[in-house]
Amino acid sequence: MKYARLTKEQLEELQQEFVNFLATQSITASEWQELKQTKPQVAEDEIDVFSDLIWEGVLTNVGYVEHISEQQMHLFHLTQKEMKLIAIKVMNPKIDLTTQQGYQWFKKNWQSDFVEYMTASKAYGLDPNLDKFQLIQQGAVITKGELYHWFEKMMDTP
Repeated sequence: MKYARLTKEQLEELQQEFVNFLATQSITASEWQELKQTKPQVAEDEIDVFSDLIWEGVLTNVGYVEHISEQQMHLFHLTQKEMKLIAIKVMNPKIDLTTQQGYQWFKKNWQSDFVEYMTASKAYGLDPNLDKFQLIQQGAVITKGELYHWFEKMMDTP
């Protein structure tokens, strides 16, 4: 398995896609039930292959991820050739960006001396989708990139 097995909830959400996947494997509903009973490892392997296919499709199309912790924001733009990062660090230890109150403070004070910014870019390794997956495994969430674009615009404005 290249990525991670989809959760039970994710598999339930993708039930029709999984049925279609099994059909491409020439596995009928009754055969699937029998496979689960008689050859559970083969059934597990099919779920793993399906999970990797889903992850591959998601990761190929993802453009932005964010990881927000108590004192930092890491905003990534995942381009075709590289990962671009806008990193934000709050230097006030009393502020927790993961709370509503902390985020409100940040919105008012984003230009203060208590906030540091850094930008960077990094080429992908041998497998761009695996690099993206590792960011998600570390806690990043897929977004539409609004926060990234807002900061990018603010940083470009003199």
